[in-house]
Amino acid sequence: MEPKHSIVIAEDHTILRDGLQAMLSFYPEFDVVGTAGDGLEAIRRVETHQPDLLLVDLSMPRMSGMDAIRDVKKRFPQTRIIALTVHKTDEYILATLQAGADAYILKDACREELILAIRTVLEGNPYLSPGVSQKVIEGYLDGKKQGAPVTAYDSLSAREKEVLKLIAEGYKNREIAELLCISLKTVEKHRANLMKKLDLHNAAALTYLALEKGLVTP
Repeated sequence: MEPKHSIVIAEDHTILRDGLQAMLSFYPEFDVVGTAGDGLEAIRRVETHQPDLLLVDLSMPRMSGMDAIRDVKKRFPQTRIIALTVHKTDEYILATLQAGADAYILKDACREELILAIRTVLEGNPYLSPGVSQKVIEGYLDGKKQGAPVTAYDSLSAREKEVLKLIAEGYKNREIAELLCISLKTVEKHRANLMKKLDLHNAAALTYLALEKGLVTP
């Protein structure tokens, strides 16, 4: 009997998360070993199970899927990652691939396409939805060769982006400290660094940037 491929699903919408788990349960080759409702929880599930595959939404609370992808790829490079999202813009696609995703699938894909993507990635090959243009693929490859331009936002650390996301979601410094298990002083330092690096000087400006970058949804 062929060994099953272990999968963790990270999706903040319960109906979609449960639907994906139910769908994959029909395939004997897959074993959903964990689910998560946000980016931080996704990382914890990967730490616990070290799955063959992480299926992750990009827009989630507490930590974005993109930051979770970056963290998982750095610490668990053997785990393949499929980004499942509604975002179709070049910026999103390129940033997600650069973060380390092995596949980029649009949420309007059919079940057959998702299963094909999962099998393709588990075989060690990349997969991009047909909706992702050749231009985007070429742009990504060119960027890898030439070095993508670094913006102020690109210079932020993963932790600073976590703090930025939580600020945009309306959390106070003390609440952020509790959520991330760090000290209040450390949160205040991250907040000061954000404002300095981004040249933004209040919570409203930080929130607008987080919305623009897709860290939070309106």
